[in-house]
Amino acid sequence: MPGLYIHIPYCMKACSYCNFHFSTSTNTVDDMVNSILIELELRKNQFFKKIETIYFGGGTPSLIKPQYFDKIINSVKEICSVSKNPEITVEVNPDDIDFIYLEKLKKIGVNRLSIGVQSFNDSELKLMNRAHDKKQAIKSIKDSKRFFDNISIDLLYGTPYSNLNDWKSNVLRALDLDVNHISSYALTIEPKTALKKYVKDGIVELPDDEIIESQFFYLVDTLCNEGYNHYELNSFCKNGFESRNNTAYWKGEKYIGIGPSAHGYNGKTRYWNVSNNSIYIKSVKKGYLPQTIEKLSFVDKYNETIMIGLRTSWGISLSDFRKKFGEKYLKNLKKNAKIFIEQGFLFYDSDCLKTSRKGMFIVDGISSKLFLIDFLGKEMYNENRILE
Repeated sequence: MPGLYIHIPYCMKACSYCNFHFSTSTNTVDDMVNSILIELELRKNQFFKKIETIYFGGGTPSLIKPQYFDKIINSVKEICSVSKNPEITVEVNPDDIDFIYLEKLKKIGVNRLSIGVQSFNDSELKLMNRAHDKKQAIKSIKDSKRFFDNISIDLLYGTPYSNLNDWKSNVLRALDLDVNHISSYALTIEPKTALKKYVKDGIVELPDDEIIESQFFYLVDTLCNEGYNHYELNSFCKNGFESRNNTAYWKGEKYIGIGPSAHGYNGKTRYWNVSNNSIYIKSVKKGYLPQTIEKLSFVDKYNETIMIGLRTSWGISLSDFRKKFGEKYLKNLKKNAKIFIEQGFLFYDSDCLKTSRKGMFIVDGISSKLFLIDFLGKEMYNENRILE
């Protein structure tokens, strides 16, 4: 069991583009942390291998005090076996951290930060409804480097009204700050977000696909020319600074998710906890796991192997694919991939099927064309046992 994800469901305010589960009220932090500790105990039988990574995501984990992380990490070590050098990541926002906070995180064993910068452009940050500005973003990175070697930042491209020059400024600023890992995503319109309403009502306008594509390839070319490893579609790092947590996901490793809305995967089934803080707290305190479980079919596993594999630099190992699905389905994959190879979107690198530079920007669409169609549908059951 290489990975443990812990969801901290609090934010100072709602970003216009985000549909992750969170609350802007922190009145339940004590109850939430205690409930997370209870869920760890309830799931202790699932920890059958050493934990290699612990990842605190959200929400905004940096809204809670460092002693809460210490309490959770110590509980993990008591419940299960943890490797000698686990990667322990905390997502932080630039406006939350100072020297004292960073020093405390370092002392309790946190060794990797993921800083939610999103942009170094104040007008973009304001449109996103972020709580920090450009000055705070830069300061947070410089301050963090005094305590941590392993730092990642998030950047968004394809933001409303942005052009290639705007994006160049963001990328060059990140390079100037010399961070070891950059995760960069195209802004997407998620349901039930302020941004979706803004776009629908014509209040804001997104750039066209050609501009977004030019921003993506500027990012790829610039970072790779500077020695960064483009090891996953949205992920770039200097040598040795890959996210061990995320790499485990992309390689189909098992992981446990703790907290409201957290997901877990054991190789056969996937579960997700209820996305409601009060229901989550109430349930686990009564000894129940408020989760929905999905039994993954052969088709699910086939499709996910393709979707994840083609987004990574290592691609899809054909020998592993054969072992997992059989010769018949390997031939099916090769047959369906042929046209994309002929068009230059995919290529074979020894035993691996990989995405070419030409195919990167549309890789998700390519993957969907290689999927099997599941006529049987999914089998899911809900284990929510909520006490009213």
